[in-house]
Amino acid sequence: MELEQPDSVRAGRRRRILITGAGGLLGRALQQEFAGDDVVALTRAEWDVADPPSDNVSQGGFDLVLHAAAWTDVDRAEADPHAAASANIAGTANVASLGVPLVAFSTDYVFDGRKREPYVESDGVNPLSAYGRTKLHSEAAAGPDAWIVRTSWLFGPTGHNFVRTMLGLGVERDEVAVVDDQRGCPTYVGHLAQAVRELVDTGRPRGVWHLAAQGDCTWADLAEAVFSDAGLDCKVRRISTEELGRPAPRPTYAVLRSERVGAPTLPHWRQGLRDCLAEMGSGLPRSTRVERGRPDPGR
Repeated sequence: MELEQPDSVRAGRRRRILITGAGGLLGRALQQEFAGDDVVALTRAEWDVADPPSDNVSQGGFDLVLHAAAWTDVDRAEADPHAAASANIAGTANVASLGVPLVAFSTDYVFDGRKREPYVESDGVNPLSAYGRTKLHSEAAAGPDAWIVRTSWLFGPTGHNFVRTMLGLGVERDEVAVVDDQRGCPTYVGHLAQAVRELVDTGRPRGVWHLAAQGDCTWADLAEAVFSDAGLDCKVRRISTEELGRPAPRPTYAVLRSERVGAPTLPHWRQGLRDCLAEMGSGLPRSTRVERGRPDPGR
Protein backbone atom coordinates (compact mmCIF):
# COMPACT_ATOMS: atom_id res chain seq x y z
CA MET A 1 0.00 0.00 0.00
CA GLU A 2 1.30 3.46 -0.88
CA LEU A 3 1.17 5.93 1.99
CA GLU A 4 1.00 9.68 1.57
CA GLN A 5 3.55 11.53 3.64
CA PRO A 6 2.51 14.01 6.35
CA ASP A 7 2.75 17.69 5.49
CA SER A 8 5.54 18.16 8.05
CA VAL A 9 7.99 16.44 5.67
CA ARG A 10 7.12 18.40 2.54
CA ALA A 11 9.11 21.40 1.40
CA GLY A 12 7.92 24.79 2.60
CA ARG A 13 9.39 25.02 6.05
CA ARG A 14 12.76 24.39 7.67
CA ARG A 15 12.81 20.73 8.65
CA ARG A 16 15.00 19.02 11.23
CA ILE A 17 16.73 16.18 9.33
CA LEU A 18 18.99 13.41 10.58
CA ILE A 19 21.53 11.96 8.13
CA THR A 20 23.27 8.71 9.08
CA GLY A 21 26.55 7.69 7.48
CA ALA A 22 27.42 11.34 7.06
CA GLY A 23 31.09 10.65 6.35
CA GLY A 24 30.37 8.52 3.30
CA LEU A 25 29.88 9.29 -0.37
CA LEU A 26 26.09 9.49 -0.24
CA GLY A 27 25.92 11.08 3.18
CA ARG A 28 28.06 14.00 2.07
CA ALA A 29 25.98 14.58 -1.05
CA LEU A 30 22.77 14.57 1.01
CA GLN A 31 24.24 17.13 3.39
CA GLN A 32 24.92 19.46 0.48
CA GLU A 33 21.50 18.94 -1.08
CA PHE A 34 19.53 19.45 2.15
CA ALA A 35 21.72 22.27 3.46
CA GLY A 36 18.73 24.61 3.60
CA ASP A 37 17.20 22.52 6.37
CA ASP A 38 18.34 22.02 9.95
CA VAL A 39 20.61 19.03 9.34
CA VAL A 40 22.18 16.81 11.99
CA ALA A 41 24.77 14.72 10.16
CA LEU A 42 26.22 11.80 12.12
CA THR A 43 29.25 9.80 11.05
CA ARG A 44 29.81 6.19 12.07
CA ALA A 45 32.03 7.41 14.92
CA GLU A 46 29.12 9.49 16.20
CA TRP A 47 26.50 6.76 15.73
CA ASP A 48 27.29 3.25 14.59
CA VAL A 49 23.76 2.29 13.55
CA ALA A 50 24.43 -1.36 14.42
CA ASP A 51 23.91 -0.10 17.99
CA PRO A 52 20.56 1.25 19.25
CA PRO A 53 20.19 5.05 19.11
CA SER A 54 21.30 7.10 22.09
CA ASP A 55 18.82 9.19 24.05
CA ASN A 56 20.11 12.31 22.28
CA VAL A 57 19.24 10.80 18.91
CA SER A 58 15.94 9.28 20.04
CA GLN A 59 14.84 12.61 21.50
CA GLY A 60 16.20 14.70 18.63
CA GLY A 61 12.83 15.90 17.40
CA PHE A 62 13.55 14.97 13.78
CA ASP A 63 11.07 15.43 10.94
CA LEU A 64 12.93 13.13 8.54
CA VAL A 65 15.79 10.62 8.51
CA LEU A 66 18.00 10.06 5.46
CA HIS A 67 19.61 6.71 6.21
CA ALA A 68 22.87 6.57 4.24
CA ALA A 69 24.86 4.41 6.67
CA ALA A 70 25.52 0.93 5.28
CA TRP A 71 27.98 -1.88 4.80
CA THR A 72 28.92 -1.52 1.12
CA ASP A 73 31.93 -3.85 0.73
CA VAL A 74 30.40 -6.58 -1.43
CA ASP A 75 33.28 -9.03 -1.21
CA ARG A 76 33.91 -8.63 2.53
CA ALA A 77 30.22 -9.28 3.11
CA GLU A 78 30.69 -12.68 1.51
CA ALA A 79 33.41 -13.47 4.06
CA ASP A 80 31.60 -11.90 7.04
CA PRO A 81 27.84 -11.95 6.38
CA HIS A 82 27.01 -11.48 10.07
CA ALA A 83 28.85 -8.17 10.24
CA ALA A 84 27.18 -7.02 7.02
CA ALA A 85 23.78 -8.03 8.39
CA SER A 86 24.47 -6.19 11.64
CA ALA A 87 25.16 -2.97 9.76
CA ASN A 88 22.53 -3.25 7.04
CA ILE A 89 19.62 -5.09 8.64
CA ALA A 90 19.92 -4.37 12.35
CA GLY A 91 21.23 -0.90 11.53
CA THR A 92 18.18 -0.07 9.45
CA ALA A 93 15.87 -1.49 12.12
CA ASN A 94 17.56 0.75 14.71
CA VAL A 95 17.05 3.78 12.52
CA ALA A 96 13.42 2.85 11.83
CA SER A 97 12.84 2.52 15.59
CA LEU A 98 13.05 6.31 15.83
CA GLY A 99 9.52 6.38 14.39
CA VAL A 100 10.42 9.23 12.03
CA PRO A 101 9.65 9.41 8.28
CA LEU A 102 12.53 7.56 6.68
CA VAL A 103 14.39 7.38 3.37
CA ALA A 104 16.41 4.15 3.20
CA PHE A 105 18.78 3.33 0.36
CA SER A 106 19.04 -0.01 -1.38
CA THR A 107 20.73 -1.42 -4.45
CA ASP A 108 20.50 -3.16 -7.81
CA TYR A 109 22.16 -6.16 -6.12
CA VAL A 110 18.73 -7.30 -4.89
CA PHE A 111 18.25 -8.65 -8.44
CA ASP A 112 19.99 -11.65 -10.03
CA GLY A 113 20.72 -9.98 -13.38
CA ARG A 114 19.04 -12.64 -15.52
CA LYS A 115 16.58 -10.19 -17.00
CA ARG A 116 17.71 -8.44 -20.18
CA GLU A 117 15.55 -5.36 -19.96
CA PRO A 118 15.47 -2.77 -17.18
CA TYR A 119 14.32 -3.84 -13.74
CA VAL A 120 11.30 -1.94 -12.40
CA GLU A 121 9.90 -1.77 -8.89
CA SER A 122 7.43 -4.64 -9.34
CA ASP A 123 10.02 -7.14 -10.60
CA GLY A 124 10.80 -10.12 -8.41
CA VAL A 125 13.98 -9.99 -6.35
CA ASN A 126 16.63 -12.70 -6.09
CA PRO A 127 19.94 -11.49 -4.66
CA LEU A 128 23.02 -13.54 -5.54
CA SER A 129 25.36 -12.37 -2.77
CA ALA A 130 25.42 -11.97 0.99
CA TYR A 131 25.55 -8.21 0.47
CA GLY A 132 22.49 -8.29 -1.77
CA ARG A 133 20.58 -10.39 0.75
CA THR A 134 21.37 -7.99 3.60
CA LYS A 135 20.19 -5.04 1.52
CA LEU A 136 16.97 -6.81 0.59
CA HIS A 137 16.28 -7.60 4.25
CA SER A 138 17.14 -4.01 5.13
CA GLU A 139 14.25 -2.89 2.91
CA ALA A 140 11.88 -4.91 5.10
CA ALA A 141 13.54 -3.54 8.24
CA ALA A 142 12.82 0.00 7.07
CA GLY A 143 9.11 -0.80 7.23
CA PRO A 144 6.12 0.00 5.01
CA ASP A 145 6.09 3.66 6.01
CA ALA A 146 9.44 4.43 4.35
CA TRP A 147 10.74 5.49 1.00
CA ILE A 148 13.03 2.70 -0.25
CA VAL A 149 15.37 4.14 -2.88
CA ARG A 150 17.14 1.54 -5.00
CA THR A 151 20.02 2.94 -6.99
CA SER A 152 22.99 1.71 -9.01
CA TRP A 153 26.78 2.08 -9.28
CA LEU A 154 27.17 5.26 -7.24
CA PHE A 155 30.15 7.53 -7.88
CA GLY A 156 31.15 10.99 -6.76
CA PRO A 157 33.96 13.42 -5.97
CA THR A 158 34.73 12.02 -2.49
CA GLY A 159 35.33 8.68 -0.84
CA HIS A 160 36.12 5.31 -2.37
CA ASN A 161 34.34 4.78 -5.67
CA PHE A 162 35.04 3.55 -9.20
CA VAL A 163 35.54 6.94 -10.85
CA ARG A 164 38.10 8.10 -8.30
CA THR A 165 39.86 4.74 -8.51
CA MET A 166 40.09 4.97 -12.30
CA LEU A 167 41.45 8.52 -12.10
CA GLY A 168 44.23 7.35 -9.82
CA LEU A 169 45.06 4.29 -11.92
CA GLY A 170 44.89 6.32 -15.14
CA VAL A 171 47.71 8.52 -13.89
CA GLU A 172 49.86 5.58 -12.78
CA ARG A 173 49.35 3.11 -15.63
CA ASP A 174 49.21 2.86 -19.40
CA GLU A 175 46.51 0.16 -19.32
CA VAL A 176 43.87 -1.00 -16.86
CA ALA A 177 41.89 -4.27 -16.98
CA VAL A 178 38.19 -3.63 -16.39
CA VAL A 179 35.15 -5.92 -16.39
CA ASP A 180 33.03 -5.73 -19.54
CA ASP A 181 30.25 -8.26 -18.86
CA GLN A 182 28.34 -6.40 -16.13
CA ARG A 183 25.90 -3.69 -17.24
CA GLY A 184 24.31 -1.04 -15.04
CA CYS A 185 23.53 2.64 -14.62
CA PRO A 186 26.48 4.63 -13.19
CA THR A 187 24.79 7.23 -11.00
CA TYR A 188 26.35 10.49 -9.89
CA VAL A 189 25.66 10.87 -6.20
CA GLY A 190 24.85 14.58 -6.56
CA HIS A 191 22.07 13.79 -9.05
CA LEU A 192 20.72 11.06 -6.75
CA ALA A 193 20.60 13.50 -3.82
CA GLN A 194 18.63 15.96 -5.97
CA ALA A 195 16.15 13.22 -6.92
CA VAL A 196 15.72 12.22 -3.27
CA ARG A 197 14.94 15.80 -2.34
CA GLU A 198 12.34 15.94 -5.13
CA LEU A 199 10.82 12.69 -3.83
CA VAL A 200 10.49 14.12 -0.33
CA ASP A 201 9.68 17.73 -1.14
CA THR A 202 6.80 16.96 -3.50
CA GLY A 203 5.07 14.41 -1.33
CA ARG A 204 5.58 11.27 -3.43
CA PRO A 205 4.02 8.15 -1.86
CA ARG A 206 6.11 5.85 0.32
CA GLY A 207 7.35 2.53 -1.00
CA VAL A 208 10.06 1.33 -3.38
CA TRP A 209 11.46 3.74 -5.97
CA HIS A 210 14.14 3.07 -8.58
CA LEU A 211 16.31 6.17 -8.95
CA ALA A 212 19.31 5.76 -11.24
CA ALA A 213 20.97 7.65 -14.07
CA GLN A 214 19.62 7.52 -17.59
CA GLY A 215 21.56 5.37 -20.03
CA ASP A 216 23.54 2.26 -19.22
CA CYS A 217 27.00 0.84 -19.84
CA THR A 218 29.57 -1.67 -18.64
CA TRP A 219 32.33 -0.95 -16.15
CA ALA A 220 34.80 -0.92 -19.04
CA ASP A 221 32.68 1.65 -20.89
CA LEU A 222 32.65 3.83 -17.78
CA ALA A 223 36.42 3.54 -17.37
CA GLU A 224 37.00 4.62 -20.97
CA ALA A 225 34.69 7.60 -20.46
CA VAL A 226 36.59 8.60 -17.30
CA PHE A 227 39.94 8.52 -19.11
CA SER A 228 38.54 10.40 -22.11
CA ASP A 229 36.80 13.14 -20.12
CA ALA A 230 39.76 13.57 -17.76
CA GLY A 231 42.28 13.69 -20.62
CA LEU A 232 44.21 10.64 -19.43
CA ASP A 233 46.22 8.55 -21.89
CA CYS A 234 45.28 5.15 -20.49
CA LYS A 235 43.80 2.20 -22.36
CA VAL A 236 41.15 -0.20 -21.09
CA ARG A 237 41.64 -3.94 -21.51
CA ARG A 238 38.20 -5.53 -21.36
CA ILE A 239 37.97 -8.68 -19.23
CA SER A 240 35.25 -10.96 -17.86
CA THR A 241 33.98 -11.11 -14.30
CA GLU A 242 35.39 -14.63 -14.13
CA GLU A 243 38.85 -13.33 -15.03
CA LEU A 244 38.64 -10.75 -12.25
CA GLY A 245 37.96 -13.53 -9.75
CA ARG A 246 36.06 -11.66 -7.03
CA PRO A 247 34.54 -13.69 -4.14
CA ALA A 248 30.98 -12.34 -4.38
CA PRO A 249 28.76 -12.97 -7.42
CA ARG A 250 27.42 -9.88 -9.20
CA PRO A 251 24.31 -9.43 -11.35
CA THR A 252 25.46 -9.21 -14.98
CA TYR A 253 22.55 -6.94 -15.88
CA ALA A 254 21.39 -4.39 -13.31
CA VAL A 255 19.77 -1.52 -15.20
CA LEU A 256 17.12 0.17 -13.04
CA ARG A 257 14.14 2.15 -14.28
CA SER A 258 10.97 3.33 -12.55
CA GLU A 259 7.46 2.33 -13.55
CA ARG A 260 5.91 4.68 -10.98
CA VAL A 261 3.99 7.81 -11.88
CA GLY A 262 5.90 10.97 -11.00
CA ALA A 263 9.26 9.28 -10.48
CA PRO A 264 12.12 11.81 -10.54
CA THR A 265 14.27 11.51 -13.68
CA LEU A 266 18.02 11.68 -13.26
CA PRO A 267 20.36 12.99 -15.99
CA HIS A 268 22.34 10.62 -18.21
CA TRP A 269 25.39 8.99 -16.62
CA ARG A 270 27.71 10.83 -19.04
CA GLN A 271 26.37 14.14 -17.74
CA GLY A 272 26.85 12.82 -14.22
CA LEU A 273 30.49 12.03 -14.99
CA ARG A 274 31.06 15.52 -16.39
CA ASP A 275 29.43 17.10 -13.35
CA CYS A 276 31.50 14.93 -11.02
CA LEU A 277 34.79 15.85 -12.70
CA ALA A 278 33.82 19.52 -12.67
CA GLU A 279 33.06 19.34 -8.95
CA MET A 280 36.39 17.65 -8.28
CA GLY A 281 38.20 20.48 -10.08
CA SER A 282 41.53 21.00 -8.38
CA GLY A 283 41.08 17.64 -6.66
CA LEU A 284 41.83 15.80 -9.91
CA PRO A 285 45.22 14.07 -10.17
CA ARG A 286 47.91 16.59 -11.09
CA SER A 287 48.77 15.12 -14.48
CA THR A 288 45.06 15.11 -15.34
CA ARG A 289 44.77 18.83 -14.63
CA VAL A 290 47.79 19.57 -16.78
CA GLU A 291 46.53 17.39 -19.63
CA ARG A 292 43.10 19.01 -19.63
CA GLY A 293 44.61 22.47 -19.83
CA ARG A 294 47.09 21.70 -22.60
CA PRO A 295 46.53 23.59 -25.89
CA ASP A 296 45.24 21.58 -28.83
CA PRO A 297 48.31 20.94 -31.03
CA GLY A 298 46.09 20.83 -34.11
CA ARG A 299 45.17 24.45 -33.83
